[in-house]
Amino acid sequence: MTSRPYQLNQLIALAQDEANRFRLNHPQSARLAEQAKQHLYGGVPMHWMADWSTPFPLFVQAAKGACFSDVDGHRYADFCLGDTGSMFGHSPAPVAQVIAEQAAHGYTTMLPSEDAIAVSQQLSERFGLAFWQIATTATDANRWALRWARAVTKRKVIVVFDGCYHGTVDETMVRLHNGKTVHRKGLKGQALDLTQYMRVVEFNDLDALQAALQNHDVAAVLCEPVMTNIGMVLPEAGFHAELRRLTRAYGTLLILDETHTISTGYGGYTQAFGLEPDLFVLGKPIAGGLPCSVLGMSAEVAQSMQQLNTSNNPNDHDGHGHSGMGTTLSANMFTMRAMRANLEQVMTRAAYQDMIPKAEYLAQGLRAMLAQHQLAWCITQIGARVEFQFSATPPRTGHAAELAFDDELEQCIHLYLLNRGIMITPFHNMMLVCPATQVTDIDQLIQTLAAFIQALY
Repeated sequence: MTSRPYQLNQLIALAQDEANRFRLNHPQSARLAEQAKQHLYGGVPMHWMADWSTPFPLFVQAAKGACFSDVDGHRYADFCLGDTGSMFGHSPAPVAQVIAEQAAHGYTTMLPSEDAIAVSQQLSERFGLAFWQIATTATDANRWALRWARAVTKRKVIVVFDGCYHGTVDETMVRLHNGKTVHRKGLKGQALDLTQYMRVVEFNDLDALQAALQNHDVAAVLCEPVMTNIGMVLPEAGFHAELRRLTRAYGTLLILDETHTISTGYGGYTQAFGLEPDLFVLGKPIAGGLPCSVLGMSAEVAQSMQQLNTSNNPNDHDGHGHSGMGTTLSANMFTMRAMRANLEQVMTRAAYQDMIPKAEYLAQGLRAMLAQHQLAWCITQIGARVEFQFSATPPRTGHAAELAFDDELEQCIHLYLLNRGIMITPFHNMMLVCPATQVTDIDQLIQTLAAFIQALY
């Protein structure tokens, strides 16, 4: 296959045509977008809602299963699924039912419910970690994991991989540039020098990892089993085994963030590949789309945490209340009820057995279509998650994945698809399938992407 570069002026013209088409077909979204500017900063409740390829935000009317509709009455096949937040479909029936039941019986009491016990048992069975805590977002859970890792090891340095994303945890807002750890571009309001206690290495670079650990001052390595936020970067053979060996050899804890790689299967990448994290983080889909995340810990780490909490040091302020780990609404009874229903009835083995073959069908269809059009793009799959990247071979590092970016091409593709009733994740070319995804919608996605390629190339 060949890369066959497109003509930039043709891309610009196509993008303009698609923007005009969107404006013409979405008058109600246009009206609401103008109204939203009156009191919503940037015209949206969260700034990244304005980062889509559309000329103005698309306002949603309703979402169910693998589809949603907008305020102008258009129906969309949704392959974004809330960027994993609704990975098993929008408003799954078992979760919707218990939400309705619980609605009249209280939301937040700052006390545990019986559902919490069932949830913890489910989590341990799936992921192999002995003990659990419940947070509201993966950002919260990662922040707690880093604090505990530093407390347990009595070390300050954290290692992450270049191009990672672990929510909006301050420490992870760093990149690798010319071999040095630097702040991310665009980082606003950062008072402290993050590079003092952070080290960034390339994914799959075990020599660099060992060099980062060799001073015996690293509290934890925080990583996704597969990098997903800079485009998918798969681990090379033996990478995870050596990552685990090195962290143990240097007395460093291993934190795995499976917020995206939960697409792998019932127990995530951790269970599928026999990984052994010391701490484990999962957010987004865990409560069926409600804000919730979990933090798992091994028995050994939990024992060390307990020892810290019972310290006799008068300067230690025993207990949890002043440790910077909390948030009043975390683990509320409303969300716990939803998470229990989601774990027991939605995030099931049967769901994955339905989703993964459909994702394979999507991946195979995309490969065949790209081969037919002689385009040297690569396709990567992790369970129910599929992505195409503008490179001939799958990248092995975050830097290589970033070099394959083509923002203008990506934005035009996304808008072209959206104008024809298909939505994929806005920040890169990621697609998810859920149990409600129809093969006809997968075929439509492939055919529409093929039509875009024909229009541009």
